Amino acid sequence: MAYVISDECLNCGACEAECPVSAISAGDGKYVIDADTCISCGACEGVCPVGAPKEA
Repeated sequence: MAYVISDECLNCGACEAECPVSAISAGDGKYVIDADTCISCGACEGVCPVGAPKEA
């Protein structure tokens, strides 16, 4: 199941740099994850300072 980024996102970009499949991009006020590209590896969750990425 793909990850999603919650409203706690600080828009810091740490998750985007960590994603091995480039599924994360800047959105309107927070980062977003493309569910079709996400491989549910959890790399984004591990680097987020506020735990915004969650399994959907």
